[in-house]
Amino acid sequence: MSTILIVEDDEVMLKSLQDAFEHNGFDVLTAMDGESGLQIAEINSPDSIILDVMLPRTDGFNVCRTLRKRGVTIPIIMLTARAEEIDKVVGLEIGADDYVTKPFSTRELLARVKAHLRRTTEKVLSFEHYEFGNVTLDLTTFKAFKNKKQIDLTSTEYSLMKVLIKHRNEVVPREKILNEVWGYDSYPSSRSVDNHVLNLRQKLEDNPDKPEYILTVHGLGYKFVG
Repeated sequence: MSTILIVEDDEVMLKSLQDAFEHNGFDVLTAMDGESGLQIAEINSPDSIILDVMLPRTDGFNVCRTLRKRGVTIPIIMLTARAEEIDKVVGLEIGADDYVTKPFSTRELLARVKAHLRRTTEKVLSFEHYEFGNVTLDLTTFKAFKNKKQIDLTSTEYSLMKVLIKHRNEVVPREKILNEVWGYDSYPSSRSVDNHVLNLRQKLEDNPDKPEYILTVHGLGYKFVG
């Protein structure tokens, strides 16, 4: 049974989400402000987090950023009442795995959470380790090393690398990445893929501005040549 932490300051919505996830077999932890959410996440180590952006005490962006800095790689799905593209970009850049704009379908949110959790446990590849350049990836324990120093990747970044490695030396369209990584083809924008690729380059490439391994094929998608 998976444990999910829901951090939401709207009491009615929080109770509704708690009931829905418990009905679907989840153990549910709840918090109504950012600082409490951080404390609960640190103490209880949930399998996934649903995180509202607009929270008292500290907002969802800061919570997500802090968790990633602490090495937490579990799926984080952010909720917001604001539909601006910049909010989505910021959320993804600081390490969120998904972004849902209110109002949303609880059924769709459940499906997204389950898809993210499924990806963190599936062994997409038949091998455990992959090396390229000065990078080593352990694709079963979710550990990554560059120049023998451990670096932090999110669960979505690991899943994206699995897809790129599985199709290495092939052009992988953004739509295919969306479907294989997120588990559905209705994600708001292919910009999400671009932001996650940018994050991977910052972490894995020696020169992110002139990548050697994760290449852009303009108008088509991406190709991994490691």
